[in-house]
Formats: sequence, structure tokens, C-alpha cells
Amino acid sequence: MKRSEIQPEPTVEPYDEPTGGWGSVKSLATKSLAEGLAISTIWNTLYKQNKPDGFACVSCSWAKPADSHPFEFCENGAKATIWEQTKRRTTRDFFARHKVSELLDWPDHDLEKNGRLTSPMRYDASLDQYVPVSWESAFKEIGRELQALDPKSVIFYASGRASLETSYMYQLFARVYGSQNLPDSSNMCHESTSVGLPLSIGSPVGTVVYEDFAHCDMMLFFGHNTGTNAPRLLHPLQEARKRGVPVFTFNPVEERGLMRFKNPQSPAEMLSPGEGTKMSSEYFQLKCGGDIAAITGIAKTVFALDDAAREKGGARVLDTAFIEEHCHGFDDFERFVREASWEEIERCSGLARSELEEVGRTYARSNAVMAHYGMGLTQHRHGVANVQMLVNLLLMRGNIGKRGAGISPIRGHSNVQGQRTVGITEKPELAPLDKFKEFYGFEPPREKGLATVEACQGIIDGTVKAFIGLGGNFSRAVPETELIEKAWRNLRLHVQISTKLNRNHLLPGAVTYILPCLGRIERDRQASGDQTVSVEDSTACIHGSKGWRPPASPELLSEPKIVAELAKATVPGRSTIPWDEWVGNYALVRDEIERAYPQYFKDFNQRFLQPGGFHRDLPACRREWKTENGKANFHVPEDGFDTNPDIDTRGPDVFTLMTLRSNDQFNTTVYGYDDRLRGISGSRMVLLMNRDDMTRLGLKDQDFVDVETHADDGVERRVEGLRVHAFKLPKGDVGGYYPELNRLIPLWHHAKDSHVPAAKSVPIRVAKAKVAAVAAE
Repeated sequence: MKRSEIQPEPTVEPYDEPTGGWGSVKSLATKSLAEGLAISTIWNTLYKQNKPDGFACVSCSWAKPADSHPFEFCENGAKATIWEQTKRRTTRDFFARHKVSELLDWPDHDLEKNGRLTSPMRYDASLDQYVPVSWESAFKEIGRELQALDPKSVIFYASGRASLETSYMYQLFARVYGSQNLPDSSNMCHESTSVGLPLSIGSPVGTVVYEDFAHCDMMLFFGHNTGTNAPRLLHPLQEARKRGVPVFTFNPVEERGLMRFKNPQSPAEMLSPGEGTKMSSEYFQLKCGGDIAAITGIAKTVFALDDAAREKGGARVLDTAFIEEHCHGFDDFERFVREASWEEIERCSGLARSELEEVGRTYARSNAVMAHYGMGLTQHRHGVANVQMLVNLLLMRGNIGKRGAGISPIRGHSNVQGQRTVGITEKPELAPLDKFKEFYGFEPPREKGLATVEACQGIIDGTVKAFIGLGGNFSRAVPETELIEKAWRNLRLHVQISTKLNRNHLLPGAVTYILPCLGRIERDRQASGDQTVSVEDSTACIHGSKGWRPPASPELLSEPKIVAELAKATVPGRSTIPWDEWVGNYALVRDEIERAYPQYFKDFNQRFLQPGGFHRDLPACRREWKTENGKANFHVPEDGFDTNPDIDTRGPDVFTLMTLRSNDQFNTTVYGYDDRLRGISGSRMVLLMNRDDMTRLGLKDQDFVDVETHADDGVERRVEGLRVHAFKLPKGDVGGYYPELNRLIPLWHHAKDSHVPAAKSVPIRVAKAKVAAVAAE
């Protein structure tokens, strides 16, 4: 594949402008024109984005407030809409002009840039091309192929974008067929949340809602690039900062969104010469993987302040009443924190004792504290322990289950959380299988299915025979790129339900189909009229979404229609599910979701279109703990502060790699080659490094380096020809772009228990490139 760059020498310069502001406006205008869209057309569409009578953003899952702004979108959300609404098309003629082997050499950006898919296509190995096929023929052959396979060898993947209605139908199709292999994109990001939070507080999702922002008096951010991945969160954060709420951010990388922000929707701010709002009171660049140590330092300060208060006979700093009534495991947690030395805390976190004590003092005098986090916590070997340690800190002062406080995992894709809610899971205990049996007259599989890492292993060792993808770019998103791409071609069946061409389509199995679907912004007309779908946001609120733009092609089918036709062709007569009726009226699917999950979806059809949606009933929000012991549990990290307990990372040339997403990217979708908020332009083939580390290795800006994984498993994982650039990072830490550097991540290098790829702490070796000319192509 060609290098992900558009200029021979990328530029990396400090970016001192605030997030938002004129930089965002200019970026969106440029993207609109590049996709052939008139500014008036795209603004008319964006006006409906994240509104009660409009459509839900197709990118991030941040909350949609009941009292929406005139423009309720962010820069990256607008880019996603522009990307989907492009005038460009990937037609039958395009596939007739290009062989798959040729397209494999195209960068990710160029494949999707070519535009929307328009027709169902089947791979013809004799031509090495995709050729048109009728929908009827496609469904029949896919059904025959699936009928000939062992259901346990078939993967039903969901990317996190499909609606609740589609997701409910998709998981039923898989289970009627006999497969529990229902991995989704959550396996690669917030599965550490889904594993850690239920053990701590009995809920797989966070407890913060949008309205809490107005009542909090302190916030913590750990490992989240808010300015790129959830920019609309900056609006309530800015309001909190303007009323003096202290915000402390912990991240190895200085991300502009949590430093300075100018609200593009405020004329006064846009026209003022100022730097915008300072978003973090203090921004701490801790070492990569140093989160448990940092949280321990904050907790240690709280214990010290509580000791002092007791000695003076003053009010306790710990919420002892809450701990005694609601919690378990506090004594073990207290022992762990008290026994930790400040010397070790400082060494492992990379932060000074005084800095952590400052946060601890502020926390001790605050009464409603919210803790937000992203994949900077979850994508580590100790990702689950990271999440639980942050919960421990909140429990110390009763900051869960009250107004203005709580734990807030900031999810990625627009319905990744909701898909899990309605049954997209490989874990049988998380789905109401007995109800499915009763409602639809089939026997669901009861054994555990394959999650993402296990599915990858099955593809590599040949036990997985077929892959059905409901959106996404799976092979590009997962670790172990080279082994996965090589093994993928051994699949018997490969089916992708997609809106745009991506690299995964170019890895054909024996039988391979591309099934193009409607986008969420497009009108979905079925037997009962125009349809509305639903999604769940990061705060567990359910919202409606109604497309209104004309479809990109008259041949496109909706995702529910495609799922239903695949089910009818594969498992006819094996359940009582009325597939055609459901496709004709999605409200019937919502009725079924309510029937299967009455605790979450009471009066679903009556409530989901109301402004702000409706909140799922989460017992933890009212201090009811659905854990085994009925308590909120303190958990002690088993491995202490060690980031990679099973790898010896000592050595002068061994560094810790964090994979990063750019400002011009959403997941594997690359909109362009400019990472404006980090000051990087023209290339994604860069390695960011501390200046002192570069000097020690004899490197200077623009030098080519080769990078290889530091592991002793006999597999060479190597990326050559990255341009190294000095960047403000902790010593020993380096950064580079996802998905280009996924090939450096071993499949076995994942979080304990959750199996989330540990993409934020990959041990690598860095050396000056041996052949710079080859590296530069």
C-alpha cells in the first residue's frame, strides 16, 4: 500500500490556536467544496444534525441535549456528514476499470474518497475484479454458503454505527442461525469499561448525564482527546469553566481541545482577539500507562487529609457514611494506597508529588466530581484496572449516584454502546436468551462466542470460515495487520454491508460480496412510509434519527432490509420472526426491543423522539448496585503500577508507543493528511518523539526511522520509513497514527480480562532507517 502522505516532507509545527474557532470553520468549508457540495447545501443538512426532528451524527456518540444549540454539531461530526453526503460515487464502471490487486496499493484515504458505493458487487477471481450482481442472487448464494458452514465458524461483526433496530435484528439472525460470534468495535476500545464497571458498580455504562454538567464542581479527564473525538462535549465543559469549575487533565499528549477552546457558535468569541477559554486548570503529561500511579497519588493525598481532619476533630474528608452503607473492599484499597511510596508513584506516573497533592486537595473540598475517560485508560494491559481505579477514587467521597457527579466513559462510534444494549454480544449471560426462545420459537446458542481478538485468532488459524461485517473496516482496525491480511484470503465467505469502499473489501475469500446500504442521513422509505431509527449515546440516552436526503443510488437497501433478506435466505422457517413486517415498519422492531428489555425501553415508541431522548434506567445512578454482593466494590490493581507486566521493556532503544487518531480522521476513516490540532501537515507516516530521546539516538527532525515491536514471540512486526519529529511527550514515550501502526501490535498484547488491544502501551524499538531512499519511495 502506498504511503499515507501527500507531500515529500511533512511539516510539524506548534499549533497555538484554540480548538474550534476559525480553524474549524475553514476546515469544514474546504471539505465541503472538495466533496462537490455547495456550502448552502451542507449547512442545510448540518442544521438538522443531532436535533430531535433530524438525524443523529454518524460519527461520535456524545450526548444530544434537549435544549439544543442552533448548530448541534462539531468539526469532526460535520466532516463525517460531508464524507457521507459526497457527490462522488464508486460505481460499477469504477470496479470494471480497476483490479483488486491494483486497489490494494491505494491508501485508505483514496479508497473512501472515491465516493459512495452504488450497487451490490461480487468478487470474480478469474478477473480479479468486483462485478455487478442482483440483490436476489447475492442473498441466495450467501444463504447457501452459510447453510453449508458450521455456525460456530462464522463471525457476525458490527462496527458500532448500525441503529438499535438493525442491531436487534442482526443479533437475532446470528442466533437463529446458531452463532454467538457477535464481536463489535467495543471489543477494541471500551470493553475494559464493560468488564470493569459491572464488577465495581453493577453497570456496564457510565452514570453521568448531560444535565450533571450544570451541577458539578470539579472534573477529571484521563486519556481522552476531546477536541477530536467528542468536540461537542467542549460546550458544557466551557460553560463549567466559565463558572469556575476546576478541571484537571491527565494525558501523555497535550491535546488542544482540553487546553483552549473558542466556540464557533458564539459570534462574540469568534470576533474577539483572545485565546479562547482555558479548558483545563492544570494539564498533566503523565507517562504512558502511569494512570494507576497518578490516581494512587491523588487517593494518598485524600487519606492524608482525612487523617489530619480526624486528628483535629474536624469533618471527615472520606464519605464514611457512603462507604459503610454502600461499599465493599475499602480496607484492601486503603492498605494498597497507604503502602505505595511517593517515590514509586512519581517514578511510574512521571508526575511530581506536589502536582498530585494539588489535585487531591481540590478533590477533597469538592462535592460533586465527574471523571471522564477514553481509550487512554482502556487500551492498556491493565485497562480494566485503570477503569476500576478511577471508580475507587470517586467512591472515596461518594461521587457516584448523586447529581453533578459520576463516572463518564466517553464512547466512540455513534451507537456502539446501544448495540450492546440490544444483544450484540458474544457473552450469553448479557442477552435475554430465554426470552428470545419464548418470543420467536428457536433455541439460541448458549456457549460463549468469539470476541474480536478471538475472531482474529480464528481467522489466522483457519477455524473461522466466514465473516459477515455490518459496517466497519475490521481488518484495518485490528492488531496483527500482516498476519490477518494474509489469512483473510483463506475464508470461504466474506460479506461486507457498507457505504464506502475500504481496504477490508480488497481481501477476498472464496466467495465475497459487497452489499451497499443507505446512510443514516438518507431517506429510508418502506411499506409503512418513511422510517425513523434510534441510537444510544454515551450517557445512556436513547434518541431518534430520521434521514431526509435522497439516497446516493436507487439500488441501495436499508440495513434492516439487508439483514432481513440474509436471514430469510439462510434460516427460512427456523423461527417465527416476521422479517418482512419488521422491515415494513421499524416501530414494530422497537416494540420487540421493549418487550425483550422492559427495564430499559418502557414506552420506547412514545419517548424516543422527545428532545434529549430518554435515559435508560440505570440502578447505579440511584445507588443500587447490581453486583454479586449488592455493593459498590473497591478493586485493588493486581499488578500494581506495572504497565506491561509480561514484557521486559528495559533498554536504551525501547520505547512505549501510543497509537493516535488525527484531527482529520474518525476511527479508520481518514478524511485527509492534516492533523491541524497537533500542527502536523502532509503525512501520517510520522513518529512523534521527545527531543531528548531523539538527541540520545542521534536523530533530527525529518530523519527516517524503522520501528519494530519489542517482543520475543518469533514474529517480526516492523514499519519502515517513518519520519521522526520532536514533540512534547514524556521521555520514553512515542506517538504514531492508527491504523497505520496497528501492524506493530501483537494479537496477544491486550488488556487482561477484557482483551482490548493494548494500543496505548506497545513496546517498540526505534532505529535510524538503514535505507532512507527506499523508505521515501
